[in-house]
Amino acid sequence: MLKNANKKIIDSIIESHGYDKSKVIAIMQDIQKEFRYLPEESLVYLAEKLGLSEAKVYGVATFYENFSLEPKGKYIIKVCDGTACHVRKSIPILEELRKQLSLNEKKTTTDDMMFTVETVSCLGACGLAPVCTVNDEVHPAMTPEKVRELLACLKEAETK
Repeated sequence: MLKNANKKIIDSIIESHGYDKSKVIAIMQDIQKEFRYLPEESLVYLAEKLGLSEAKVYGVATFYENFSLEPKGKYIIKVCDGTACHVRKSIPILEELRKQLSLNEKKTTTDDMMFTVETVSCLGACGLAPVCTVNDEVHPAMTPEKVRELLACLKEAETK
């Protein structure tokens, strides 16, 4: 059941897009930006408000890789494992992130909802390899040591 406060947020997002069905992707992007994922009840509500079938809305949500139906952390860390990054040792970076955050292949988000670690096929920054992003901010020439520094900075920012 969608809370009234969340309905108001989603209503304002839909309204900002003029209740236009053809803007369902943009609407879903804004919903995900607000909640850091697409809660199931928000998709049902969106379908109802736009006069679309739930199947259509779920189809869009599951087709595009950037949409998530699972909650994500405040900091989404994407580790590139494309060819350039892989040969320049992206796997030790991923392993260090998982070790430092007590994560693994199946558990990708920390219990406190601060960090989510994902791998991606390519971030388009091959000349800077190995690369990771934190909420789309590129961090080039990563090493396991730089991972520890990065996490320390992010954690410190949270205490301020």
